[in-house]
Amino acid sequence: MSPVIALVDDDRNILTSVSITLQAEGFVTRVYSDGATALKAFADNAPDLGVFDIKMPQMDGIELLRRLRELGGAAAAMPVIFLTSKDDELDEALGLAMGADDYIAKPFSQRLLIARIRAILRRQEIAAGRAVSTDTTPEPALLERGQLVMDPARHKVRWGGRDVTLTVTEFMILEALAQRPGVVKSRNSLLDIAYTDDVYVDDRTIDSHIKRVRRKFRLIDPGFDSIETLYGVGYRFGEE
Repeated sequence: MSPVIALVDDDRNILTSVSITLQAEGFVTRVYSDGATALKAFADNAPDLGVFDIKMPQMDGIELLRRLRELGGAAAAMPVIFLTSKDDELDEALGLAMGADDYIAKPFSQRLLIARIRAILRRQEIAAGRAVSTDTTPEPALLERGQLVMDPARHKVRWGGRDVTLTVTEFMILEALAQRPGVVKSRNSLLDIAYTDDVYVDDRTIDSHIKRVRRKFRLIDPGFDSIETLYGVGYRFGEE
């Protein structure tokens, strides 16, 4: 069956255009112009993934996500992508703490949104499918680099035994760096890994992602310095 994507935004133009695009890609869409209506619908019948605008009147995306996580069952586990402005770092931190899966800044490429949706759904299918599958294909091995442990199959990250919550994009960037410690990755090479389908994204977007990743690790380890910057070249994960 086709995945069901819920769109929640008070901008009806965005609801219409994104819904049409997703349907053309084979998704089933449900659209809601306010958080309260969406929440009631999710409690009765949760979609496979939600795309929430953060800035909405009455019930904003942060509040919608908070209440969603309190519902229990399928609704509480539903993956969520936030649509946000580039300056909403505080909102991003709050959303991630409550379990948002990724962020896309407005104005955004619809092709980029589709790529992020597919990446999140694919990761969920892998994790859920392996839990009950009798397939003998081995899971991807844990990636361990000193205090860093990454579980690609389950999209989990730990540093010094403590969980670190990363978005899909951040996970992909960190994984690319940690796979080959000491090897420099240019911004363009990291863009190719994190953004598929020839979507145009400014290479400085990588700088923003790296900044967020460092901030999250430093919340649990103020001395974290494993992601090194080589100015004018790119980034690398420090060798052990």
